[in-house]
Amino acid sequence: MAEAMIAGLIRQEVAKPSSLLASGPRIERGEELRSKYGINTSTDNAASTNEADVIVLAVKPQRLDVVLSGMRGAVKKEALVLSIVAGAPIAKISGILEHNSVVRAMPNTPAQIGEGITVWTAAPSVTEEQIGIARQILSALGDEIFLEEEYYLNMATALSGTGPAYVFLFMEAMVDAGVHLGFPRRVAEQLVAQTVRGSVDYYARTTDPVHLARLRNQVTSPGGTSAAALYYLEKAGFRTAISRAVWAAYERSRELGKDARAHWPENVSQGDQSE
Repeated sequence: MAEAMIAGLIRQEVAKPSSLLASGPRIERGEELRSKYGINTSTDNAASTNEADVIVLAVKPQRLDVVLSGMRGAVKKEALVLSIVAGAPIAKISGILEHNSVVRAMPNTPAQIGEGITVWTAAPSVTEEQIGIARQILSALGDEIFLEEEYYLNMATALSGTGPAYVFLFMEAMVDAGVHLGFPRRVAEQLVAQTVRGSVDYYARTTDPVHLARLRNQVTSPGGTSAAALYYLEKAGFRTAISRAVWAAYERSRELGKDARAHWPENVSQGDQSE
């Protein structure tokens, strides 16, 4: 996702490559990014943070404590910290960094081609100017939705953040079914990819808001092939399985947040823990 943000910022001319600096532990990865995008790179998070106006946290949740501890005291007072770390509450990031201007966001992988969607929120101390900067950055990845309540971020993690995985699994199953029927795999992949793409575009371009069930009914003739297929999917618990999968992802996102709280320093203000 960090690379997706770099690519999006450059592609949308939100930032020049020379103004971007990526910091990470692997020298070879930094060299790869520098060669590909012309950005600056480093392996020293604290030094990279010293003069930054915007700091993006794009690490695994399990590594966040170490990264934040290494950055404590290095963040400029007027800087904006933007986190895309799943499950990590604003209060934790703000408390360990001893910095109040924090935005929490949940993008998804289609951001890599500018077709993602990001749900985000901000700490009360984030200024209007910083809100505008955050929106400009996230818009470079695709659509963005700002919500005032932070608990929505765990929901977004489960629905849109993890959502591409559900879609890819569904597509994979359809392709395998096509191969089972007798199609060459490349043909099955083309059929499935365009079917999914076309269905989404058809829904998006409908003149008036239409419930998805109505669109489904349009291709479901009584006693026809679609009716037979949908009957089997319902009987097999397809809808319930999707619902339970999303709920499992939501619960895991909450667990990551609870694990994070267990490692908070004593001086961290935990704020609203309702999520």
